[in-house]
Amino acid sequence: MKLLVNTTGLTEDQKAIREAVLEILEATLPKEEIRRIDDVKEFPHAAYDALAESGFLGLFFDEEYGGASASYKDITNFMETLGYHYAGIGQAVMITSIYAGGHVAKFGTEELKHRIIPGIINGSIKMSIAMSEPGTGSDVAGLRTKAVRQDGGWVLNGTKVWISGAHVADYLVVIAKTDPNAERHQGFTTFLVNAKSAGVTINPLQMLGRRTTHANEVVLENVFVPDEDRIGEEGKTWKNLMKALGLERLGLAAISAGNCYRITEDAADYAQQRIQFDQPISKFQVIQHKLVDMWIMAEQARQATYRVAELLDAGESAIEETSIAKIIATENNFKVSDIGLQVYGGSGYAMEYDMQMYFRDSRVGPIGGGTNEIQRNVLAKRMGL
Repeated sequence: MKLLVNTTGLTEDQKAIREAVLEILEATLPKEEIRRIDDVKEFPHAAYDALAESGFLGLFFDEEYGGASASYKDITNFMETLGYHYAGIGQAVMITSIYAGGHVAKFGTEELKHRIIPGIINGSIKMSIAMSEPGTGSDVAGLRTKAVRQDGGWVLNGTKVWISGAHVADYLVVIAKTDPNAERHQGFTTFLVNAKSAGVTINPLQMLGRRTTHANEVVLENVFVPDEDRIGEEGKTWKNLMKALGLERLGLAAISAGNCYRITEDAADYAQQRIQFDQPISKFQVIQHKLVDMWIMAEQARQATYRVAELLDAGESAIEETSIAKIIATENNFKVSDIGLQVYGGSGYAMEYDMQMYFRDSRVGPIGGGTNEIQRNVLAKRMGL
């Protein structure tokens, strides 16, 4: 089966990045290793370290801190490539470099940036963002974790949940309420918390999919954070969160778009090998149409995602486009995996094949990173409804 991803429109450097990344991942994270770490719920350390060693984690950060000052299109190409090989490695990179590291890069002091970002780039520092709580998922303004001033810093108390990658994180980016009297969307502050600090407890959770970067419960009991580890201005987190959404949703969409192509190619390969009624099932029009529909959805996801990258590179906020791309890419990712499972038939439901993993892993897309219902709320407001 030929590769369905059309690289027309990418620069020669972007094509070279794609080829180099795939070469690294094929060497450090072959299919049998993906199946193994999914089964035992192990973080993809070897692949992550190899990407860092090759300098690819520097794409997200400015040259001043050892990064590459990459464009949004460069980042999209990179994240799509990761998602194409295995969504879990895309998620692993995104958790540290975009979700958590992005807050340090955008809003941290110069001292904090110089202290943390080089470690993210060389792979020695992994991070996780701790925002959601047991009673507040989409309702971010309802967070109850508190930070109270103490000499030289703050004391944090609260419980976070669904925190992806916290089990391997060196630092947590924690959102806490610092002004209990402020209005709902005000009075929040962001902190960098050493994951090994006294009072931090991380409890792994058993999840349906994305097992290699699985979610965790994070309990904070009288955790002291020094003033120099505050990220951004006191009480200004809500504004900063809104500024970070563009790249976050772009990353999610890119991973999902790349994964759509992988699933489609695997299903087409299987259909050409699976013999029924004395011929490959790929000869039956009903199967052909399913595979074509999968390819169309992959293209839809890709085009919506690269449109966002182009707008962001042009200096536009792309508020509507990021929500649209996130919806299209993540929902198409799940639809593609669902159709792919049907193409595989009974084999798709068997753990010996990868399709069941694609199905499990893709289902979190419409939930995480701001549910697709919330994305539709954003779009409804932009329509003036």
